[in-house]
Amino acid sequence: MKKKGVRRFGLHTMVVSNELNPAAHVQTARMLFSLAAEISKKIGIEFEFVNLGGGIGIPYKPEQVPVNFESLGKEIKQAYKEIIEGNGMPSLNIYMENGRAMTGPFGYLVTTAIHEKHTYKEYIGVDACMANLMRPGMYGAYHHITVLGKEGAKSNHKYDVVGSLCENNDKFAIDRMLPEIKVGDVIAIHNAGAHGHAMGFNYNGKLRSAELLKKTDGSVEMIRRAETTQDYFSTLNFPGSKYGALAAK
Repeated sequence: MKKKGVRRFGLHTMVVSNELNPAAHVQTARMLFSLAAEISKKIGIEFEFVNLGGGIGIPYKPEQVPVNFESLGKEIKQAYKEIIEGNGMPSLNIYMENGRAMTGPFGYLVTTAIHEKHTYKEYIGVDACMANLMRPGMYGAYHHITVLGKEGAKSNHKYDVVGSLCENNDKFAIDRMLPEIKVGDVIAIHNAGAHGHAMGFNYNGKLRSAELLKKTDGSVEMIRRAETTQDYFSTLNFPGSKYGALAAK
């Protein structure tokens, strides 16, 4: 790259995902710092930055412990002093991409139980679906569920909590122990802030929901309105059809 005229360099990695063990992130930093030092010495280039990726996880389950950012920062700083400063390298920037850690814990998918089915299993159908939160259906990710108003009730009922898509993986929970749920109960699905609307879609004509922001003073503001049928057809270019006419409006 030097021979081709490149003058600015950085290192970027992504070696862990949703990792709650701080040691893994410190190890990543040490690997990148050591690699930067080795390449700098052998090739004679200076790195402007090292990007440690975005693998810091969040506690999806109540018993999990969140990463202590202050402690993690101190350990990475120590590694920087030992390896970067210890090798006499010029200072470099440290980048991270912690979108999940920054937004995930602070978003909830709020949905209502609208159906129940009692067969060989107990099913609760809700008015949300994979279009609103894809992770559980796509790869079985765990998202904690709270039945509002029943936080203190015993979790003595086993449910599959399902959406309304015509796909058998449209499920927010499988065999989950929860309080008894009745039609009309409001359910909060936790830690949806990073992968809710960002992974949303319109399969089966599903329209994405509104987003509400609760402020520190307790007030609530709509920061994204719900999609409408007109939004759904707004990009359709089919002259002569009623949908094309709708899009034109």
